[in-house]
Amino acid sequence: MKKSNDLRALKLEKLKLLEQKYEYLKRNKIKRLFPEDGPLSRYEYKKHMEFFRSGAEYRERLLIAANRVGKTVGGGYETTLHLTGLYPDWWEGRRFNHSISAWASGDTGETTRDIVQLELLGPFDDIGTGLIPGDLIEGYTRRHGIPDAIQSAGIKHVDGTISKIGLKSYDQKRKSFQGTAKEVIWLDEECSMEIYTECLLRTMTTEGLMILTFTPLLGISDVVKAFLPGGKLEGNHEEEIKQKAVI
Repeated sequence: MKKSNDLRALKLEKLKLLEQKYEYLKRNKIKRLFPEDGPLSRYEYKKHMEFFRSGAEYRERLLIAANRVGKTVGGGYETTLHLTGLYPDWWEGRRFNHSISAWASGDTGETTRDIVQLELLGPFDDIGTGLIPGDLIEGYTRRHGIPDAIQSAGIKHVDGTISKIGLKSYDQKRKSFQGTAKEVIWLDEECSMEIYTECLLRTMTTEGLMILTFTPLLGISDVVKAFLPGGKLEGNHEEEIKQKAVI
C-alpha cells in the first residue's frame, strides 16, 4: 500500500510541476519567440531580424508585407522589449535603459482590441497571456464605449520603474494623438499622413522610435511614399524624412 501511495504522490508532484510550467509559458509567451533553433528559429525570420537591427540606426521604420506573415508579431515583440527592458542577448536593435511611455494603435477601436491588445496583453478574460509577461502588468484602465477594450496599462521595467502603454485607434482622429512625448509609437495598419506626422512630433524630443507594420492595401499612399527614396512629409511639416527604413 505504501508503495502505491508513494507512486501516486510522485505522479501528483509531476503533474503539479507540469501545470506550473504550462502556466509559466502561458504568461511568458515572449520567451518562446525567435529561439536559437527549431522550426521557429530566428534564423528563419531574416526580414524580422533585419527590421529589429535597423532600429539601432533608423528612428522611423516600416515593415511592409503581405497578410499573415508575422508583421503584428514583430511590432508587438519589439514594443514589449522596450516596455520591459527584457532584451534578449542576441538583440542588436535600439535599446532603452529606462522605462518608457509608448502608444500602440490600430485603425479602429475594435481592431485595436482584437489585434494589438490581443497581441500585447492577451484576451480580455485572460490578461497576461500576450507578449507582455503577465507578472509585469501593473494594472490597466478600460476604454469607454468598446466592450473589453483596454485604454492603457502600466508595465514593470527591469529598472524597477513603470512603463506606460496607451492603446489608441485612428478613428479617434488626429487631435487624440496630440499631447505628451513618447519614446515608442507602434502603428499596426496604415494610418493617414496627418496622424503619422502627429505621432512623429511626439517622438521628436525623445529621439524616439516610430514602428509601422502593415500591408499596403491603400496602394502607394502618402505614408508609403514617405518611406520611398526622396519621400517627403507634406503640408505644414514639409521636410525630408531622415533616418527611415522600409523592410
